[in-house]
Amino acid sequence: MLTHRTTYRVIYGDTDNMGQVYYGNYFRWFEIGRSEMFRSLGLSYKSVEDNGIFLPVSETHCKYSTPAKYDDIIVIETSLDTTVKGGIKFNYSVYAEDGEKLLAKGYTKHACVNKAGKVVRPPEFIKEVIAKTI
Repeated sequence: MLTHRTTYRVIYGDTDNMGQVYYGNYFRWFEIGRSEMFRSLGLSYKSVEDNGIFLPVSETHCKYSTPAKYDDIIVIETSLDTTVKGGIKFNYSVYAEDGEKLLAKGYTKHACVNKAGKVVRPPEFIKEVIAKTI
C-alpha cells in the first residue's frame, strides 16, 4: 500500500492559548495530506471537481497522542483504505519531524457527489488513481 508523506511547519496561528496546536487544525493537516497525496498520483482536487465530482467529508476521526507546538515541523503521512467501495477513506498519521514520535492518528471518509448533489460511486478516473496505491 502506497503511503505519501508531506511536511508542514506549525505556524503561530495554529496554536491555542496553551501554546499547543488547536485540535481542529489536525483536520486541516489531514486535508493537506490527502490533497498532496492525490497530487503526487497525478490528480489534483481541482481536476476532480473539473470532472464534475465533489468529495465532501462524511465522517472523520482523530486520536491525539502528543501535542505539536509552534515552529515544530510535522510529517503528515497519508494512505488510502482500498477496502472502502462506496466512497473514499483516507488514513492519516501525524508525526514529529523525526518521523517516529506519533502526534495524532485519524481518518476521513468522503462521499462522491456529482454536480446535481447526488451520491455516486467513485468514477473510473478516481478508481484508476486508487489502484496506483495498491
